[in-house]
Amino acid sequence: QVQLVESGGGLVQAGGSLRLSCAASGRTFSNYAMGWFRQAPGKEREFVAAISWNGVSTYYADSVKGRFTISRDNAKNTVYLRMNSLKPEDTAVYYCAAGPVFSRQKYNYNYWGQGTQITVSS
Repeated sequence: QVQLVESGGGLVQAGGSLRLSCAASGRTFSNYAMGWFRQAPGKEREFVAAISWNGVSTYYADSVKGRFTISRDNAKNTVYLRMNSLKPEDTAVYYCAAGPVFSRQKYNYNYWGQGTQITVSS
């Protein structure tokens, strides 16, 4: 089992920045690819970013490319999502996830955090 706890959410004005953190405990963190997903009200959960187990490779959704940066610190068992130039359409609950496959697909992630709310005001 892997337990994931997100933090860093909140309310921010459009154009602002936030950094989300996701702390992992349980099984060896460095064995897992990590992803960030988000879910807005009335919408399906969608992919945001992913990072390989060693941090060498990353994927981004087109909607966040150039604005968001995913990173990880395996020594601290933590994955981060730096979000710049935030837009109202980024408003959602953000979830981190861990899985054995470096992927954009939800079904490849076995473990999920409880989510943290990001609200971007215009």
